[in-house]
Amino acid sequence: MQKFSIKSKMTNVIIIHGTEGSPDGNWFPWLKAELEKLGCQVFVPKFPTPEGQNLDNWLKLFEKYKKYLDGNTILVGHSLGPAFLLSVLEKLNRPVKAAFFVSGFLRLPNNLEVNKTFTDRQFNWDKIRHNCKKFYVLHADNDPHIPLEKSKELAQNLGTDIVLIKGGGHLNKESGYIKFDLLLEKIKNEL
Repeated sequence: MQKFSIKSKMTNVIIIHGTEGSPDGNWFPWLKAELEKLGCQVFVPKFPTPEGQNLDNWLKLFEKYKKYLDGNTILVGHSLGPAFLLSVLEKLNRPVKAAFFVSGFLRLPNNLEVNKTFTDRQFNWDKIRHNCKKFYVLHADNDPHIPLEKSKELAQNLGTDIVLIKGGGHLNKESGYIKFDLLLEKIKNEL
């Protein structure tokens, strides 16, 4: 009798940078390489920033990645990335597997003009929660750019808890994050 093995569908991971970010910044190249070793297909789009940075331009650029959004997709956003991903999740017709929001926020006091189209609006939280099976919000207790309260507000709207990281700063290269082992372990739990 012949044995059949059913190969599960490949997990797509899409990593979204923030304001003045790039696919080559922070822990993004490291995370991409680690996830590819695990058999994931990983995309790290380059969005216009700060020139041309607005929600419409980012959504237009993201159009070519929409075909990778399905029940096996994991989304990862850093800084402004989570606010952008909220807009993506609002528009989906089927849920993704998980979303990881790192150092994210909704609205900030004295918000940069380039962030306003992403954050100065009402989000459809019911639709967002319906379109993602599991949310993770990771934030440091000493982020110099995003107050912890902003991440708490985000987590509350998503119906999840914050994974609080001691002394992590903005969880970016400037804070020593060119690798992010905790994030990788949490993503592995969703694969």
